[in-house]
Amino acid sequence: MTSHQSTQTMKPATAAKKLGVYLEATPAEFREGVVSRAELNELQANPPQWLRELRQNGPHPRPVVAAKLGVSIAGLARAGVTEPLTTEQIEALKQEGPEWLERERATQAEVRKEAARIKKKNAERQD
Repeated sequence: MTSHQSTQTMKPATAAKKLGVYLEATPAEFREGVVSRAELNELQANPPQWLRELRQNGPHPRPVVAAKLGVSIAGLARAGVTEPLTTEQIEALKQEGPEWLERERATQAEVRKEAARIKKKNAERQD
């Protein structure tokens, strides 16, 4: 009996998410096809020019925008930021330092502190 392994493929939206890029900004041939696991690995290992430019300049998807600003995705939504942002727009927001950004960063810091406290408490229970 021979083992036949089928090629694992994913939708372009899934591949874009794994690559950390905004799907609508990718080339048409990427959006219209399917991506195999091998192709995804190749894109991650040797990103083409379009992928390097998207990662560097954007537009970036919400998870990337949130990470670059140091806030949660929910914090972006509360602030009304629903569109993808470019690196330039993100840097401008950081420079402006709007009240909502400072508030959401403080909230995120509290969440991280609480998560660390709980992790430490659970580790102490294990011992």
